[in-house]
Amino acid sequence: MSTEFRKLLLEVSEALGTEELSALKFFSLDYVAKGTLEAIRDPKALFEVLQERCMIGAGNLFFLKELLYRIHRIDLLTAHLGSSREEMERELQVPGRAQVSDYRQLLYGIAEDLTSENVQKVKFLLQGPLQKSKLQENASMLQVFLEMEINEIIKEDNLTTLKDILQGFRADLKKKIDAYEGKKREKYSREEVRYPVSVSVYPEEQGAKQYGEIYKMENNPHGYCLIINNHIFKNRRHNREGTLQDGEAVKRVFKWLQFETVEYMDLEGKKIYDTVEEYSKKDHRNMDCFVCFIFSHGEKDKIKGVDDECVNIEALVSRFTGTNCPSLAGKPKVFIIQACQGSEHHPSVAVESDSSGHLEVDARPPTSIPDRADILIGMATVEDYFCYRSRSTGSVYIQSLCEKMELLCPQRMDLASILTEVNREVATKDIEGFKQMPKITSTLLKLLIFEVPQ
Repeated sequence: MSTEFRKLLLEVSEALGTEELSALKFFSLDYVAKGTLEAIRDPKALFEVLQERCMIGAGNLFFLKELLYRIHRIDLLTAHLGSSREEMERELQVPGRAQVSDYRQLLYGIAEDLTSENVQKVKFLLQGPLQKSKLQENASMLQVFLEMEINEIIKEDNLTTLKDILQGFRADLKKKIDAYEGKKREKYSREEVRYPVSVSVYPEEQGAKQYGEIYKMENNPHGYCLIINNHIFKNRRHNREGTLQDGEAVKRVFKWLQFETVEYMDLEGKKIYDTVEEYSKKDHRNMDCFVCFIFSHGEKDKIKGVDDECVNIEALVSRFTGTNCPSLAGKPKVFIIQACQGSEHHPSVAVESDSSGHLEVDARPPTSIPDRADILIGMATVEDYFCYRSRSTGSVYIQSLCEKMELLCPQRMDLASILTEVNREVATKDIEGFKQMPKITSTLLKLLIFEVPQ
């Protein structure tokens, strides 16, 4: 880490007070475990943890900027991060850009608006549902919210109890919650309209075949096949030997299947996001499909760039929702992710096989996938387990997938079924004494069958 970046964090840390630290910790709950946050007593320690989670870094300052903006420290935002209130307001208008959830923004706003007398009333009314020891006289409203979450009195999709409490003495804040819930319902309704269920309940009556409808594959090319392949890292110890073979195998298969195939090598974290966003903004009206392969190191829910800066997988996938990419609405979007090493419970280290030394470990890929229609995610392994990559022949998962596609696409087998075959093959392999279990997450509404050119 650069000295300049550490100096920046130190200066920001020293300018923050105890209540502001509590607010930053509250906003970070979606990324850092509660137990870890409870042990933090100063901003420097929080920033260290956020760096470990790849939420902030020398080239990745947006979350830090957003945190300062949310707690109204525009002075620090301007003096140390070269931003402004207006710039942040513009940035946060971009769909998927905000890292702090609407839910946490809502609760923080309510906590700010409550007077000391209001807070005491809330505590009094909660003495039944919550243990009295949890509601000390000096407990802040954010601490009360945290205890309510722990006891499942409030959730992101259930704020009924909080509304009932506020109705009696702060009806204006109850209306804020109503507006939040209305906005969520509108969002879900809008997505439902964009993605009507297309598999017929009575296929005989609508002319569909018994096994379900098939996505149209009529254009040439059928779509883009974007490959992001990180091989050479700035820290050379993290280089991913064998990944070039994976890239070549994918290009061979998808060029054969008439996709416009393009490979980007060795991208930094921000460039990964920018590249995916660039493809989401393309005109896909004359395309049938979009496919994206990502090969890199990673941590839970994140992919690492070659500069070790991370990008959230959900932020990438969400660029292709119907709202963000309307020309792909109702069309299949496929993401195949081979991510390696790093989680809260396992140190981020490269592991070599004891037997021959030619296998490397690719650890848990991201597991938090946006629940959107017409999206299929293929992941190299289930949560909490390793996957493997040969330095000479490529990754077990990607090579198996390419082989199965070459074999089964001519037989008109759909992609979800092909991936199931890949799961079976990889799961039954004995990889120098190790095992691997891939995972499929799908919200496809039809069968995705790739047309093989005659």
